[in-house]
Amino acid sequence: MKEEEGEEEPIMEFFEMTEEEGEAVTPMEIVMPAPALEGEEVPSVDTKDIERVWQKIKEEMGKVVVGKLDIIESLFIALLSGGHVLMEGVPGIAKTWTANNFSNTLGCEFKRIQFTPDLLPSDILGTNVYDPKSGAFHLRQGPIFANIILADEINRAPPKTQSAMLECMQEAQVSIEGVTYPLDKPFIVLATQNPIELEGTYPLAEAAQDRFLLKVLLDFPNPEEEAQVIKIKHERKYSGVKKVTSPKTIAEMQKTVEEIYISEELINYIRDIIVRTRRDPRCLSGCSPRGSLTLLKVSKAHAAIRGRDYVVPDDIRKYASWALHHRMILKPEAELEGVTQVRVVEEILNDTPVPV
Repeated sequence: MKEEEGEEEPIMEFFEMTEEEGEAVTPMEIVMPAPALEGEEVPSVDTKDIERVWQKIKEEMGKVVVGKLDIIESLFIALLSGGHVLMEGVPGIAKTWTANNFSNTLGCEFKRIQFTPDLLPSDILGTNVYDPKSGAFHLRQGPIFANIILADEINRAPPKTQSAMLECMQEAQVSIEGVTYPLDKPFIVLATQNPIELEGTYPLAEAAQDRFLLKVLLDFPNPEEEAQVIKIKHERKYSGVKKVTSPKTIAEMQKTVEEIYISEELINYIRDIIVRTRRDPRCLSGCSPRGSLTLLKVSKAHAAIRGRDYVVPDDIRKYASWALHHRMILKPEAELEGVTQVRVVEEILNDTPVPV
């Protein structure tokens, strides 16, 4: 894992993906990497500890990112929930810069993969390379072997390459030539796509989008934030971020989030929201049970960063739009009328009675 502090680098600078070589394996030998937490003990944490960590992350990220607090919070919530994030926005709005500095505050290893039409699954996962001198195969690990993966412009790669990410995202493991390698914990994929330029792209299938815990919609900064970005760049006042936690502690925080209490009434509230997406006349297909589980995970994580060990209705409503809108398919006539999935979710939230 990377332990050093974040480096001082220009805002929105892009990072190239790197490869690491693993241990040598013979053709018939299976070598399993040691678990990330093996032989190490970490004190248990509670929700107040999670709240303090979040406040420190917010403070550090404020040194290098202007605004985007809701984006940064959504990344941390996805991390605590063990999920992944699809970020949709135009180029040049600091998606890479935000992801890299976010990983530095966590003390996690960060890799960036630039998706292109000629990218192959082995370019992401890695492959066994034969060494004629030793007569053994060496596993050359792909960039997927890291804690935080930025899959830049994921819709520029063909479906075959996109699908190579599915096992990694769902099972946190990689299968290469019949051998399964677990990925280090924590593991999160932050994928980006451009909503405007669609020529030469391969849109993510609905099943692939459904694997992302959140689909975050990024917009341009407001005029005040734009001026602040220009001023910081001109005066060169930006600095690196400090590590405020560690991968082992994050794993403990994830366990704490799973134990957060939610009442029967709020479980039914989540159910009612999901059922309404299926019955809405503007929807060709509503949310699957995975949408219900997503709302459950996200609400627990949101409660944790607020220092609570129980869920309230606002925890469910806060990120319901980003958690559900990419899981819905609208009817063509609704799209022609300018209806969006985000609008449908917001109207459902307004119409569904909130437990008191």
